[in-house]
Amino acid sequence: MFAQKAPSNAQEWSVSDLAGALKRTLEDAFGHVRLRGEVSGYRGPHSSGHAYFCLKDQNARIDAVIWKGSFAKLRIRPEEGMEVIATGRISTFPGSSKYQIIVETLEPAGIGALMALLEERRRKLQAEGLFAAERKRPLPYLPQVVGVVTSPTGAVIRDILHRLEDRFPRRVLVWPVRVQGETSAAEVAAAIRGFNALEPGGSIPRPDVLIVARGGGSIEDLWGFNEEIVVRAAAESAIPLVSAVGHETDTTLIDFAADMRAPTPTGAAEMVVPVRVELMGVVNDLSRRHVEAALRFVERRRSDLRATARALPSPEALISPKRQRLDLAAARLYPALARNARGHEERLLKVARQLAHVSPVANVARMRARLDAVGPRPYNAVCRSILLREESLKQIGRRLVVSRETLLRAERTRLAQGHELTRRVAERLGPALQGQIARKADRLDAVSKLFDSLNYKSVLKRGFALVRDADGQPLNSADAVLDGQALVLEFADGKADATGGRIGTRPRPVAKKLAAVEDQGALF
Repeated sequence: MFAQKAPSNAQEWSVSDLAGALKRTLEDAFGHVRLRGEVSGYRGPHSSGHAYFCLKDQNARIDAVIWKGSFAKLRIRPEEGMEVIATGRISTFPGSSKYQIIVETLEPAGIGALMALLEERRRKLQAEGLFAAERKRPLPYLPQVVGVVTSPTGAVIRDILHRLEDRFPRRVLVWPVRVQGETSAAEVAAAIRGFNALEPGGSIPRPDVLIVARGGGSIEDLWGFNEEIVVRAAAESAIPLVSAVGHETDTTLIDFAADMRAPTPTGAAEMVVPVRVELMGVVNDLSRRHVEAALRFVERRRSDLRATARALPSPEALISPKRQRLDLAAARLYPALARNARGHEERLLKVARQLAHVSPVANVARMRARLDAVGPRPYNAVCRSILLREESLKQIGRRLVVSRETLLRAERTRLAQGHELTRRVAERLGPALQGQIARKADRLDAVSKLFDSLNYKSVLKRGFALVRDADGQPLNSADAVLDGQALVLEFADGKADATGGRIGTRPRPVAKKLAAVEDQGALF
C-alpha cells in the first residue's frame, strides 16, 4: 500500500494560464525597450510579410519579429551581420515557450554601421552590374523637356530654373517629392518610374532628360538616395538621368547608377543644356563656313566638268559606228528569218506524222474493244452483292424483332412485380398509421388528466379558497395574517376582498393546523 500524500493548498496552473501570466508579466515589465545587437539569421520577409531573425552579442541572443505593418514603415531594412538598435517590447510566444522582442523601429548603431551598410549595398548592386559603364548613355545635346525630381519648396528647384533661364530656356516638368524622411525613397523611385511611364506625344510631354536633385546634408539626411529601390529605379530609367544630390563631396549610390553625376543641382542644369549665346555663335560660324565650302566645291566641280567635256568625243562620232552595225544586222535578218521558218515547218511535219500513230480516235477504238471484251460481268457481280446484303439485313431484322419481344416481356414482368410490391406496402401502411394515431391520442388523454389533477383550480372547485395578501402573494398560515390586513380570497368562480383579524385571545393550535394542512395537501 502506498502512503497517501497530504493535500497541498498551492494553486494549480494550466499550461495556457501560466503562459498567459508570464506573457503579461514580461509585457508589463518591459513594455518599451531599446536593444542593441547584431542581426543574425535574417533571410528576408516571410511570405506573410512578417520578418523573423535574432539579435545577438558575444554572450546571448534573443528572437526578434517585425510585423508586416511595422516592416513597411522601417527607414532601413535589416541585413545579415548588421549592428542595429531595435526599439520595441518584450513578449512571449507560448507555442514554443520562448521570449522575443517585437520590433517597431530599427536604426543602425552609429555612423560606422551606416557606412558599413552603404559599402555592403554598393558591392551588392555593383555585382549585379547596375553601375557598369556600358549602361550609361550620353545626354541629349539640346533637350526639349527637362524633368526634375526634387522638393518643390526648397532652394534647389529655384537654382535649377534660374540656371536654365540664363543658359537656354527649356520647358521644365517638376515631380514634387520628399527628399528626406521615411517615405522619400519610395517617392523618388515612383517619380523616376512615373516620368518613364509617360507616352511620347501624349498630353503631358515625356522629358528628354531627368534631374534628381537635393541640397547638401548629413549622411542620415541623404540616406533615402542610398536605398535600393531608388538605385534600381535610376538604373532602369530609359530616359538619361543626372544625379545632383548633395554637394560635391557628398556621394550616394544613385550617383553610381545615374548616367551622369553633377557636383551640385546648379551644375546639373549646366550639364543638360548648352549656353544659348555660345550656341548661336557656333551655329553662325558653322553656317558661314558651310556656305564658303559649298561655293568652293561648286567652282571646283565646274572646272572639272569643263576639262572632262574637252576630252569627250562628239555625239556624231559616237553614233556613226552604232548606226552602221544596225544596217548590217538588218541586211542579215531577212535570210535568217526564212531559214528559221523552214526549219520549224519541217519539225511540224515530223510531229504530225508521229501523232497519226497515236491519234485519239485510235485510242478510243482500242478502249471500246477492251470494254466489249469485259461484257456484263461487273453488272452481274453488283447484283449478286446486293442480293447477299439484302439477305444479311433480313436476318438481322428477324433477330432484332426477337430481341425486342424478349425485352418487352421482361419489362412487363418487372412492372407487375413493382405494382404488387407497392400494393402490399400500401395495405400495411394504413393500419400502422391508424395505430400510431390511436397511441398518440391515448397519450394526450393521459397527459390532460394528469394536468387536471395537478391544477390548483380543480381543488378550488371542491370548496376551497386561496388567500392572498394585497400584493398577490399567497398566505400559508394564520400567523401570517395581521389585524386589519387587506386580503384577497380566490374561489373557483372568482375573487373577493376580505379583512384579516384574530378570533379570540387564545393562541391557535398551530401544530394541529399544520397537521390539517398536511392532511389536506399543499396547493403549490
